[in-house]
Amino acid sequence: MVKRADIDEFYRRLAQANPHPTSDLNWVNPYTLVVAVALSAQATDVGVNKATGPLFESVTTPEQMVALGEGGLKDYIKTIGLYNTKAKNVIKLSQMLINEHNSEVPHDRAALEALPGVGRKTANVVLNVAFGEPTIAVDTHVFRVSNRTGLAPGKNVLEVEKKLVKCTPEQWGMHAHHWLILHGRYVCKARKPDCASCAVIEFCKYKAKTTL
Repeated sequence: MVKRADIDEFYRRLAQANPHPTSDLNWVNPYTLVVAVALSAQATDVGVNKATGPLFESVTTPEQMVALGEGGLKDYIKTIGLYNTKAKNVIKLSQMLINEHNSEVPHDRAALEALPGVGRKTANVVLNVAFGEPTIAVDTHVFRVSNRTGLAPGKNVLEVEKKLVKCTPEQWGMHAHHWLILHGRYVCKARKPDCASCAVIEFCKYKAKTTL
């Protein structure tokens, strides 16, 4: 693992490279954020944004989504992987928000995770981005960066999440999720990490670094 004394500098450098990180997903309110993150499972943010751009021009509430219907939603998202299942879940979660939460996205992890198609990662993203909580959603990028660098090695996403929450200094907690995702997406890439551009290379435990 990265030494505790170096963790603060690790995040400071990521923050220096990207002082105000934001989600790559497009959204206009907490509801559309839930929809966008649910659609992003096993899909790229770019692909999701291409679909949700036109969708969110006319659909920004659970009522509008239910009125659109499953078939109408599929027409918008058919370029996204697993779109049939995702369309069913989005309509179900929209109806559930209407019936149980007065059409509002709940500021509660358990309530979020109870929504169809919303797991722990999606709940963490919503809590962080929409409600400003210092949660850390672990996707494939965060998982890879955490294990490669030694920041928070773990065999599964929950183990990595717990270690990240424990080791991340409070001052970096709010944006840690975004810094790690963006670092994994654009620098510490899966097949060929761009080690020459890495701001935290001196703290990295990854042995198969690309040639500088």
